[in-house]
Amino acid sequence: MSTESKMILLNEEYREKLLQPDCINGSEILLRSLLLEGVDCVFGYPGGAVLYIYDAMHGNKDFNHVLTRHEQGAIHAADGYARATGKPGVCLATSGPGATNLVTGIATAYMDSVPMIIITGNVATSAIGSDAFQEADIIGITMPITKHSYQVRDVEDLPRIIREAFYIASTGRKGPVLIDIPKDVSSNKTTFKYPEEIEIRGYQPSPQLDMRQVENLLKAIEDAKRPVIIAGAGVVHSGAHEELLEFVNKTQIPVTTTLLGLDGFPSAHPLSMGMPGMHGTYTANTAIQNSDLLISIGARFDDRVTMKLDGFAPNAKIAHIDIDRSEIGKNIKTKFPCIGDIKTVLALANGTVKPAQSDEWINQIMKNKQKFPLKYQDDDQVLKPQYVIEMINETAGGEAIITTDVGQHQMWTAQFYKFNHPRSIITSGGLGTMGFGLPSAIGAQIGNPNRLVISINGDGGMQMCAQELAICAIHNIPVKVVIINNQVLGMVRQWQELVYEERYSHIDLSGSVDFVQLAKAYGVKGLRAKTKEEARCVWKEALETPGPVLIDFVVPKEEVVLPMVLQGTTLSEMKMEG
Repeated sequence: MSTESKMILLNEEYREKLLQPDCINGSEILLRSLLLEGVDCVFGYPGGAVLYIYDAMHGNKDFNHVLTRHEQGAIHAADGYARATGKPGVCLATSGPGATNLVTGIATAYMDSVPMIIITGNVATSAIGSDAFQEADIIGITMPITKHSYQVRDVEDLPRIIREAFYIASTGRKGPVLIDIPKDVSSNKTTFKYPEEIEIRGYQPSPQLDMRQVENLLKAIEDAKRPVIIAGAGVVHSGAHEELLEFVNKTQIPVTTTLLGLDGFPSAHPLSMGMPGMHGTYTANTAIQNSDLLISIGARFDDRVTMKLDGFAPNAKIAHIDIDRSEIGKNIKTKFPCIGDIKTVLALANGTVKPAQSDEWINQIMKNKQKFPLKYQDDDQVLKPQYVIEMINETAGGEAIITTDVGQHQMWTAQFYKFNHPRSIITSGGLGTMGFGLPSAIGAQIGNPNRLVISINGDGGMQMCAQELAICAIHNIPVKVVIINNQVLGMVRQWQELVYEERYSHIDLSGSVDFVQLAKAYGVKGLRAKTKEEARCVWKEALETPGPVLIDFVVPKEEVVLPMVLQGTTLSEMKMEG
């Protein structure tokens, strides 16, 4: 018997063991159900309402739980795990403040369509609504930011609810599902029975594809002379990166990728134009403004992409491929809707699609790429943040998983790091959550133990999650933690400089913690660089160190992210120089 066959047999035997109809309590039902769903790590923080659940973990060698140092660290780690693996991330917290500490992370996942299972404890069912100690209506609080939510009132319903939650979170337009478990439900016993099949009335995650919509899109492509594709995170969520590459090669349509879609199409491809929008490339923004057919594939026309709507792609007919019907025409009037799973739509289209009439258009695109590249004023005497990102890019070769926090460093990463593979950029796009960078890297590394994971942070956001360095040290999670340290809230400063006439208000972060000493206090190697030479040396040392390393790159606070399109203006009005 081959090794693979033995593993399959062992997995089948293990599954049969888990499915035994034993009389067990709700906490044991929860753990078994999570294992049956293939969960290999839960991120959490215990408290009174979930003590039965944590008691069930005691001695359970099959169940892997990571104790973070804050509930927000737990949910961001679960989010990073989900984005990096494509599997639902799972986190667990107690009732009241434990549950409410998850809210920002739930909203982060919801805005970016990340599959998550959030499990919260609650007071006993008899005490719900009585303002009991550590009681919070977490269902009501999070209803606008979850795809679905459950409060389990009967232990017999728990296996079905867990099965449904995973199905809902990971199908259609993905998103977070919350399961609230009162304390008595976690202790009550019943005979375990896990449902083999599920049927949720009214839930149709994959809309039936209308072939006429695909045919209309293909005819529009055939007639187009200046087509552009905007590829978003939907490409990655659908696993459609290969289909998109084939589609582009066959149609010869230039591609611009949103912040969350940067890893859905190879940066090195000749038809890649980089990111569009507020800090997008000249080539991408100019192409959008001059296009005659604009095809959104899994992108939702976010305001940071479109900027001023009145004046966005003024001469283009809009096509939109998306699994979520509600996104079609929500922000931009759509001429050619195509509702369906992106992977399915592109696979069908690739069978018959013909090239656009775009030779002259592509020549102009290539000229713009050559004439207007992303650039900055380099200085041998000063360590520039863009140089740090370029250095990381050169050494990682597009093979690393990159997580970022939110701010200038996030935009510089989007501009100067080149992505080759899907699920390689993990960043908070829709909500823009500071404190996301480090914990999401922990989750990404646990989900991908054999890949290099680099977390790029600002000195502001890093101080919102620095306690999670303890997890890196304790579990020897080899994340390379980069801090672009300009001792200021950089993006806020940039807006105050350019929009608020240099009235700098409450942005000074000088006097903050010594990050190198902080890392050492947690048991993590800490390094610092203030010059190019030092940067190259410490980065080399960091990569050669088998465990976690924090690298503090000290950069000037005056540096700004360019190009920039100011709010209230169109993509044609780019500020190219400082």
